[in-house]
Amino acid sequence: MKKAELPALVGFSVSLLLAVALSGACPPSCSCMSLGDRKGLLVDCSSQGLREVPALPVDTRSLYLHNNSLTTVPPGSLDSLSSLQELRVFDNPWDCDCRILYLKLWLEEVSVPSLASVRCASPAPLRMKPLVQLTGNELGACKRLLPTKCLEFFWRDLILVAGAIITLILVAWALKHSKKLLCQIRLSRYDSRGYCLLRRHSSKTYKIQ
Repeated sequence: MKKAELPALVGFSVSLLLAVALSGACPPSCSCMSLGDRKGLLVDCSSQGLREVPALPVDTRSLYLHNNSLTTVPPGSLDSLSSLQELRVFDNPWDCDCRILYLKLWLEEVSVPSLASVRCASPAPLRMKPLVQLTGNELGACKRLLPTKCLEFFWRDLILVAGAIITLILVAWALKHSKKLLCQIRLSRYDSRGYCLLRRHSSKTYKIQ
């Protein structure tokens, strides 16, 4: 083997190994391409008739999901893509009900341009409306679908507030009755006329009946 052929052979071997590694991490029906050393992957899943988002490599940097049959994205499906910088999700029949809320909030944080390209296919009143324009009125029913943790925090805070109110009531009740008790103790030291001096805003003498 000639020395000049050795670098080419090494390069081919490295490329082959890299292709094998990528094929193992790449979702079915998608193609993956390395963007260079430590730059992540370009994962192209476009025009594959996908009905759900596949499991994606965590080092995905560019993701093409356009021109598929996606209607929604399950909560948490995209949270692991911390290196993502480019996303294409247009030309999908998105169903803009409560289930689309995760995608909307996620795109608002990660890719506002991609959010602007998403249009609703259903329900009928929202057909062709950009997802970015959806307001709380259209997604009003989603307010009832609070995450479990939010409900736990709500009940915890409610219990704490109720406990604080009950404590204040008990303290006020105790103070009120302690004054009566103090008056009775002082009364026993006075004469039989039954006068008890209670100093309030005005210095008057009240007779206990």
